[in-house]
Amino acid sequence: MNILEQGLLQEGFTAEESAALAVKMETYIKELQLFNSAYNLVNTDSKDEICIRHILDSLSAAQQIKSLAEEKKQAGTDHPVIADIGSGGGLPGIPLAAAFPQYTFHLVERMSKRCAFLENAAAVLPLKNVTVQNIEAERVPHASVDIAVFRAFRPLDKDMIKTLLALLKPDGVLAAYKARKDKITSEMSSIAAFVPDYTIIPLTVPFLTGNDEDSRERNLVVIRKQIV
Repeated sequence: MNILEQGLLQEGFTAEESAALAVKMETYIKELQLFNSAYNLVNTDSKDEICIRHILDSLSAAQQIKSLAEEKKQAGTDHPVIADIGSGGGLPGIPLAAAFPQYTFHLVERMSKRCAFLENAAAVLPLKNVTVQNIEAERVPHASVDIAVFRAFRPLDKDMIKTLLALLKPDGVLAAYKARKDKITSEMSSIAAFVPDYTIIPLTVPFLTGNDEDSRERNLVVIRKQIV
């Protein structure tokens, strides 16, 4: 069993789910390696580093995002729309879409060449639940998204949080992949007027986070849009 399958099992996927998802992610990793030099998709060409720092990192919040999507379904939304804002090379959107074919994913990316990669990757895997949107976050239709996810995105400032909250439906949720809790607290304090309440959920990334001095801290920041 390779590190990808081991990691998926540690992240809560069943043996059957892990085996099937690993096949798709192996294909995805090859696509990232093939096009990385041309499109600057990830910061490494190492298979193991892509697997751990990008694939397993993206899927470290999979169970939490699934819970949020199921919450939407129980509230009456038959087909929750999950948008990956600033998708880049498709992280976390493509791994999440591969893990959850029952949900609709919109990959929002402003750079046309990266959108070409995203469309190719969705076709190769294949992922029928993925739509690529070649637009800036500011141009996403307002109140069109149930859950917005983003990773390796710029800090949440006043303008960006207003943009993200606007694209959410009235009961929508933001799920931001972040690192250290102290930096999150500082970042969120600067937008407290727009986000009075939020939740920090610690994430475990197999082979990356842990108790040793070389490990990385990862957290998911969940922000619920306030219904006015």
